[in-house]
Amino acid sequence: MPREWIDTPKDAGAPLAELHLWPYRSLLRRHFVAFIGITATLVAVPLVSVIGSPVLWGVLPFFVVVLGALWVAIERSYRDGEILEELRLWPDRMTLTRRDRRGNRRDWEANPYWVSVRLHETGGPVDFYITLKGGEREVEIGAFLSEDERKALYDELTSALRRLTDPR
Repeated sequence: MPREWIDTPKDAGAPLAELHLWPYRSLLRRHFVAFIGITATLVAVPLVSVIGSPVLWGVLPFFVVVLGALWVAIERSYRDGEILEELRLWPDRMTLTRRDRRGNRRDWEANPYWVSVRLHETGGPVDFYITLKGGEREVEIGAFLSEDERKALYDELTSALRRLTDPR
């Protein structure tokens, strides 16, 4: 799962709960070289039959372009996956920090007593879109997660807020 609830120290000033969210990556960096090598081998198998003929020089540039495009596409995917969202909960405040792949940072803060977690089943950029509304501002959270992960996140967020704001 591309989310993790962090155990925070019970120090004064430390958040009571902390959640980290990031996009799922199916191909890890350590498997990238193996994937490119296997792909190059499979694409090169048909080239064995034209070794030594002028046809090889006509087909070889396309082979290189395919591997180069695949490399660039996977690298772009890795850069896009560098998004990190951090939600921190204190008794008197709640913060959400989002860092995108370019290093830009966006912050949101509200009193958890007035925050509502909303699940928009349709009408958002994705189905089962989750937003946090506190004060005048409504922010998205976990839009890059899968539909099932967003549903589970919604349940986790509502129960975490309920525990935080319930005086019992």
